[in-house]
Amino acid sequence: MVVKTENVKMLSPALFKNANVGNLLIKRYFTMTTNFRAIATCLLAYLFFDIMGVHVRVLSVNYSPQELSVYRNVVGVLPAIFYMWYSKELSIKFSDYKIEKWKLGVLRGFFIAIAQLCFYTALAKLEFATVSALGQVSAFFTVLLAIFIYKEKVGFWRWTALVFGFLGAVMIIRPGSDIFSWYSILPICAAFCYASSIITLRSFKSSVSSAILFLYSATSAAFGAMVLAFGSIDFTPIKSLIDGFLITSMAVCGGFGVVFLMYAFRNAPAALLAPFSYFGILTSFLIGWIVFDEFPIDTLFPGVILILISGFVILWRENRASKF
Repeated sequence: MVVKTENVKMLSPALFKNANVGNLLIKRYFTMTTNFRAIATCLLAYLFFDIMGVHVRVLSVNYSPQELSVYRNVVGVLPAIFYMWYSKELSIKFSDYKIEKWKLGVLRGFFIAIAQLCFYTALAKLEFATVSALGQVSAFFTVLLAIFIYKEKVGFWRWTALVFGFLGAVMIIRPGSDIFSWYSILPICAAFCYASSIITLRSFKSSVSSAILFLYSATSAAFGAMVLAFGSIDFTPIKSLIDGFLITSMAVCGGFGVVFLMYAFRNAPAALLAPFSYFGILTSFLIGWIVFDEFPIDTLFPGVILILISGFVILWRENRASKF
């Protein structure tokens, strides 16, 4: 069969157009699949963090927050090594792990060690959901630190979000009231330290892999936790095999929670994933109610609403700014 040249010329634009449409649809399909996978992984990470929190709450009956922080971070180096292996960056050459700003990489780990110590102490003393809600002010500190460290300009909406977040935290803590506890300051200190570790990621070049940064923060957090513990307490021997299993499970859940979270944020836009962190307030409320028989409605409301508004305003403003 002979195909005329003019027919080929007539069909070619249509064929190319259909091919472009097909490629666009395939690209959108894979983008949607990747985004859904990232969202699922993100939610899995927050579930792992909640499970870790339950472990901490149960173990705090027999072990101090300093001890649990050491166990969490020392065993938590294993997920960092796993992440290195998964990303095919694990090496026996020391030079392969060198980064330009290694001091900052180590400092991030110390921030994380302090954050975990504050967080674990709060979990032992406060309601599960209250600790989670106060921890959400990390978005507040992330914006505030960006102003002071990177000289970012902040407009009306972000200042409004900062005010709402601050007022929400104050309403939950209720300084000067009969229900005020100094332990309620600890989740906010933890949020500040976590925000510091997150915001300083901007100082690293994009060529530095997440796996390397995670290894730096995990190993330095383990060292920092040991320094904080050995200078303040005497270690309690692990009382039983069940306790040993719970301690290991706690550390693994926390470590893989970080791995899952890093995977999610490397494969989908932060503006897409960030709102899902607020599901942690709901899940922690349900876990506190079901597992620990806690129902702190009077403590959380209406302050938690202001914290949620603050976070969503920041997310909306960041998403809108990225489009211009």
